[in-house]
Amino acid sequence: MPHSTRLPRTGFFRQTAALALAGGLILAAGPAPAQDGPAPPQAGGAAVAIAAETATRDGTTRLTLTLSRAIEARAFVMERPDRAVIDLPEVNFQLDGETGKISGRKRDGAIASFRYGLFAPGRSRIVVDLTGPALVEAIETTKTREGAVLVSIPFRKVDRDSFRKAAVAGDPSPAASAKAPPARETADTRPLIVIDAGHGGTDPGAIAATGVFEKDIVFGFARSFAERLEQSGRYRLVMTRDRDVFVPLAERVRIAREARADLFVSIHADSISAAPQVKGATIYTGSEKATDSESAKLAERENRADAAAGTESGEAPADVADILQELTLRETRGFSAGFAGRLMGQLSPVMEMSTKPHREAGFKVLRSPDVPSVLIELGYLSSKSDLEKLQSEEWRARVTGSMAKAVDLFFSGRATLSRPAPTGARSAENGKSAIALRP
Repeated sequence: MPHSTRLPRTGFFRQTAALALAGGLILAAGPAPAQDGPAPPQAGGAAVAIAAETATRDGTTRLTLTLSRAIEARAFVMERPDRAVIDLPEVNFQLDGETGKISGRKRDGAIASFRYGLFAPGRSRIVVDLTGPALVEAIETTKTREGAVLVSIPFRKVDRDSFRKAAVAGDPSPAASAKAPPARETADTRPLIVIDAGHGGTDPGAIAATGVFEKDIVFGFARSFAERLEQSGRYRLVMTRDRDVFVPLAERVRIAREARADLFVSIHADSISAAPQVKGATIYTGSEKATDSESAKLAERENRADAAAGTESGEAPADVADILQELTLRETRGFSAGFAGRLMGQLSPVMEMSTKPHREAGFKVLRSPDVPSVLIELGYLSSKSDLEKLQSEEWRARVTGSMAKAVDLFFSGRATLSRPAPTGARSAENGKSAIALRP
């Protein structure tokens, strides 16, 4: 899988590590590779989950985790859609790819499906899709003769009013958002590019019929794109996530804005199971009005990422308050469209594009009023030919190379986007503050 590729922490990856240590962004090695048999306990490290099963008996549905050691689990519920969230310390999930998919008679219980992953520094999360209103009863922990720990999470169906009252209480301790370091004066005037690998952690994104997750496909691609740009030495680079972790949509925008980025590129892949013949890449820029109904539906799906991870949507950037901000937004969207045009020019010869290669829609991650932003749907996981290309190292190298050329063209002779420096920050040589990245 793309996310398991080990890369040396040189250049860009050393810089990203320094950035994260300075500002609290999430860093760590990727998930451990799958292994045969139960994993040994890791003293002082994350607990290892080697199995997760559901069973319904006497009106109670239980989700049981088999872990390498005891942990504390906390649960709460959310409405629209009905779901339960189980917060855990960081857990290394070594589970089968089919884990979480409930079918047949098991769907008669309270659980429709569940997903899991890293949610925040030191925290993992299981998001359970419910078949209807249900509450989590007392979580039980027992130890087996072999030394493994069983954590049993019971779900009991309740009436809508009882569920709604519990949901209103919500999460008593929301996850602290990742923080980018404050803007600071720097002599490095190279353009700063933020690369956003879509989805992650408890939000897998689209899922191919083969079981491949969008979050893994786009993460591998985003890392390759960052490396390709770094090779030129022309740019400073930041990734919104550098492993399989969930980052809220508004947080991705905030990272780019606080970094005073010159360009934001979000990488995704789509899926339409009902139309496997649909294929090709599409480039999106932000707009209150979508180009077409298909684009509007896609933006709506992508904007539900926070709900998929068991959290509420964060605050979007403030609405335009005055004529100056309106002009800035208009200028930013002009730059975004200009970059989209350069991307199409470079990508068309090396990859198949959709019937409408440039579209507009209200994606939350494209709402920054002062950072030119694009979202690229690389292809469709529901298309056999697209999926084969998305998993091809040769195809990835060719496409990231063309994207790097588009970035070069975008910044070649481009005027600096006018915008005031953030409060408390000094302007750098190019009129903007930027994150200082240590070698």
